[in-house]
Formats: sequence, C-alpha cells, structure tokens
Amino acid sequence: MDWKTLFLTPEGRIGRRDFWIGFLIVMVASTVLQIIPFIGQLLGLLLVWPQICIHSKRLHDMGKSAWLMLAPFIVSGICFALSTRTRSMARMIEANTNVQNDNAAPMGAAVAGMALIALGLLVGIAFLLWVGLSKGEPGRNRFGPRPVSLTGAPS
Repeated sequence: MDWKTLFLTPEGRIGRRDFWIGFLIVMVASTVLQIIPFIGQLLGLLLVWPQICIHSKRLHDMGKSAWLMLAPFIVSGICFALSTRTRSMARMIEANTNVQNDNAAPMGAAVAGMALIALGLLVGIAFLLWVGLSKGEPGRNRFGPRPVSLTGAPS
C-alpha cells in the first residue's frame, strides 16, 4: 500500500491505523483549505474522493460493501428534511395563530428541528467510529488479501 493508492483508489483493504491516518490527513487538509475564500472551498470539494476511498477500503477490510457508507448520508438527509419541514410548520402555525406572546409552538418546533439535526450528526459520528474502530476480517476476504500498512507491517 502506498499513499497514492490510499487516497485515490477505492479498491482493496486498509487497517484501522491507516484509516485514521488517512482520515486525519484529509480532515486537516480540508480545514486548511477552508481558510482560503472561495477557491479553498472549491478545492475542498476535491477531498471528498479521498474520504470515499479510505472509507470504502476500511469497509472492505470488515467484509462490507462500500455502498454502506451511504447510510449515514441518507439518515442525515432525512433528518435535515424533517427538521426543515418542522420549522416551516411552526412558522405556519405562528402565522395562523392570533394568540399573542405564545411562543410554545415555534419553540417546540425549533427544539425538535435541532434534535433531528443532532440525530443526523450523531449517526454520522457513530458510523465513523464503527468503521474506524471495528476489527477487520482476518486473512483474505472477497475484497482481497489482509492489508499491509503504509509502514509495511501487517495491519
């Protein structure tokens, strides 16, 4: 395994240590690029591919399909859509209510919306920890032989 393969190809397997090294390198690069206005954010989009590659290889090491990484995005998307819907319903209730100083419905909707967004975030963090901390399958699996780390030692 070399650095180019780690970041640019989704095939194969990597161990936990190489996953966390790759993940942290991409996150630091993304953070640095966010400092640069506009161009930095555009370049930051290019870092999505390396994240996909390291996640897919890690899932492969666990014997799982890389398509599984869509699960937290789907859950987060549903949570975001529901939170947006909750906020618009609160605005509609507020507009159609003649009661003055009754902030219970909008406040409840805001709390529910924030809870849904937090749930989506927690699912993403739980997925990251599951992928990064779970043991890989010993020996060869359908995605290839046992991974060799970037340092040359078996993972």
